[in-house]
Amino acid sequence: MSLKFRSSRSLRTLLSTLLLALLLSPLSSRAAQPTPHTDPIDLTPQVQESLRLFYNLNFDAALKIQQQVALEHPNDPMAWNFVLTTVIFRELYNQDLLDTTYYAHNSFLTVKREVDVPQATRDHIEYLTAKVLQLTDAAISANSSDANAYFARSYAKGMHAVFITLVNHAYAAAARQGYSARNDSEACLKIDPQYADAWMAIGIQRFAVASLPGWLRVIVGFMGMGGNRQQGLEDLWKSANQGIVTPIESRTILSLFLRHDRRYPDALQVERGLAKEYPHNYIFCLEVANLLKDEGQGLDAIATYKQVIADAQKPKYFVEPRLELAWFGLADTERGYNMIPQAAYGYTQAATQPDASDWMRKRAELAAGEMYDLLHERPKAIHMYQQVLIPGGDQTKASDAHRYLQTPYGMAH
Repeated sequence: MSLKFRSSRSLRTLLSTLLLALLLSPLSSRAAQPTPHTDPIDLTPQVQESLRLFYNLNFDAALKIQQQVALEHPNDPMAWNFVLTTVIFRELYNQDLLDTTYYAHNSFLTVKREVDVPQATRDHIEYLTAKVLQLTDAAISANSSDANAYFARSYAKGMHAVFITLVNHAYAAAARQGYSARNDSEACLKIDPQYADAWMAIGIQRFAVASLPGWLRVIVGFMGMGGNRQQGLEDLWKSANQGIVTPIESRTILSLFLRHDRRYPDALQVERGLAKEYPHNYIFCLEVANLLKDEGQGLDAIATYKQVIADAQKPKYFVEPRLELAWFGLADTERGYNMIPQAAYGYTQAATQPDASDWMRKRAELAAGEMYDLLHERPKAIHMYQQVLIPGGDQTKASDAHRYLQTPYGMAH
C-alpha cells in the first residue's frame, strides 16, 4: 500500500515536472515567438475580422476594430497601417475614386479632376502616415534587421502614394514614394526572403514604371530606371498566392493591371475569384461587369450590371453601394449597342444618385444630355447641360456642355 502510494505520488510528480518542462521548453518559446514572415498582429482574430469587414466595404465597422487594436498596441506600426488604409479607402470610395474604369488607361493622368476631400480627413491621413513612419524609423534604427518594420514602412508609403495620386494628382511625388516603398520591400526580402507580402510594392513599382508615358518618366526622374510589366505581374502573383496581409490587394491590383494591358480573360478570372470570395463587395461585383464590357461581351455586361443593381436593392446585401457607378457603366454599355432610350435612363439614374460625387454627377448629366439630343428631346438635353454648368465643383465637362447648348449633340459631331 505504501509502495503504491509512493509510486502514484512519484508519477504525479513526474507528470508535473514534464508539464512544467514543456511550458518552459525551447519548443514552447518558439511557439510564442512572432510568426515568421509577418508581424504577429496580422494573424490576431481582431485584425482578421477587421479585414473581413474591410473587404466587404464595411469601412466603419472595420475601422472601429482597428482603432481599438491600435490603442492596445500603440507601438506596432502595422496596427496603425490598418487604420491608415481603411481611412484612405473609405474616402476614396466616398469620392467615387474606386471606379476602376477611370484608371484602366493612362488618360486619367491628364484629367485634372477636382476632388473635394475634407481638410480634417487630409490631416488625419497625413498624421497616420507620419506616425507609421516615425515608428518604423525608430524600429529600424534600433534593429536594422527588423523585416516587419521595413515592410510596415513600405506599406505606409504605398498607401500614401495611392492617396496623393488619386486625390492630389501628385504623380511625381507619388512615383518617388512608390520607389521608396519598393526599396523598403527589397530590404525586407533581403532579411527574410520568404516575406511574400513584400513582393506587392515591388511588383506595383516595376509594372508602373514600365507603363508610364515618356513625359511622366522625365518629370519623376525615372529615365533609365528599370521597369518590367511581366516581371511586375509575376511579383504580384507571389504576394497574391503566398502573402499574409496583401493577397486580396495584390489580386485587385493584378486585375487592374491585366485590364490595363487588355488581357481581359485573365483579369476576369482574377476578378471573378474575388467576387466569389467576397460576394458582398460591391466593387468586386461591379468590376466583373466592367471587364465584360471592356472585353466586348456587352450583353453579358448589361445583364451583370442589372444583377448588381438588383442585388443592391436587397436589404444589407451591399454596404452603402455607390449605384452611380453601376448605372453609368450600364448606360455606357447600352450606348455602345445603340440602346439610346435605355442609356438616357441609365445616365439620368447615375446623375440623380444622392451620394454621387460632383465629378461623376456631371459626367452622367452630360452623357444624359447627349442621349436626349439623339432622341430629339431637346428640352431635357438643355436641362442636363445646364446642370453640368452649375458653378463650383468639377468643371471638366463645362466646355462640352457649352458647345452642346449652342449646337445639339449629334449635329456637333
